[in-house]
Parts: sequence; C-alpha cells; structure tokens
Amino acid sequence: MVVVITAMTVLFIAVVVLMLLRRQLQEKYAVLWIVVGVAMLVLEVSPPLLGWLASAAGVQVPSNLLFFLGIVLLLGVSLHLSWELSRAEDEIRRVAEEVTLLRAEMERITPDVAPTDADDE
Repeated sequence: MVVVITAMTVLFIAVVVLMLLRRQLQEKYAVLWIVVGVAMLVLEVSPPLLGWLASAAGVQVPSNLLFFLGIVLLLGVSLHLSWELSRAEDEIRRVAEEVTLLRAEMERITPDVAPTDADDE
C-alpha cells in the first residue's frame, strides 16, 4: 500500500511540474504544491517522523495531525485564492472604467466618424 501511495505522490509532483512547464500553472502556486508533494513523500517514506511530529505537537493520533495540517493547508489556499480573486476583480473593474472613458473620449474627438457596414466586412 505504501508503494501505491508513494507512486501517486510522485505522479502528483510530475503533474504539477508538467503543468508548470506548459504554463498552465503559475510558479507561485507550483512551488506550494511541489512543497506539499515533497512533504507527503517524506512522511510516506518515514512514518516514524509523523509519529514524532504528532508527539511533539501534543497530538495522540498521528493521522489526526495529518488531517489538521491538511485542513489548515486548504484554508490557507482558499484564503489566498479569495484574495487573488478580489485583486483580479478590482483590476477588471479599473480596466473596464478606463476603456469606457477612452471610448467616450474617442467619440468626443471624432464625432463625425461613424462606423459603417463596410467596416464589419
């Protein structure tokens, strides 16, 4: 079973690297997921390490520590993506306002020029 989980983790890291190379994933996100993948590999290869981390954190069952860390990671990613989305929405709104102002200025400067049907062809 450990071999299957390790193979899946290696496949996960390979997919992240492939997405990075194809420019489907930005570097800042790829680094996060590669670090998560490497951490998973380390914990899979050395199960006593998870037990030691759990006892150091005061957690009785090592799997509970794993679930807690997973939830914290997902909350962090969710918060970060919400922040990125908010920034993107602000930027889109700003650009849309600039385009509207530029279009109004263009119509003010060239009021006699009207689009013709020949322009569409």
